Amino acid sequence: MPTSRRPKSYIPRDFCIILVTCQSKIEARKIASSLLKKRLAACVNIMPGVDSRFWWKGNIDRSGEVLLTAKSVRRNFMRIEKAVRRLHSYDVPEIIAIPLIAGSADYLRWIACNVE
Repeated sequence: MPTSRRPKSYIPRDFCIILVTCQSKIEARKIASSLLKKRLAACVNIMPGVDSRFWWKGNIDRSGEVLLTAKSVRRNFMRIEKAVRRLHSYDVPEIIAIPLIAGSADYLRWIACNVE
């Protein structure tokens, strides 16, 4: 994976994976493209076929969804959340960040070099 500029640090705690469930592949692709074009994420995986079960309005509901995993830096979370909310169809979209505790130095460097 090519790098475009020099990052300041490669401390794993500075990086995160953001999970977003989407209603459809079309919605997932639109959100992924937006995050990448704005350089909020270095990579976004789109995984269809998620069988979700959840509480909604007092009942257990279920839905077929598409899961996005975006690799980014923690400082971008608020901007990512705003971008996702603008494009997402759900009233309460899942937008959660999982901090990294370890990672390949080369991969962390690549993420850092490819986000704003």
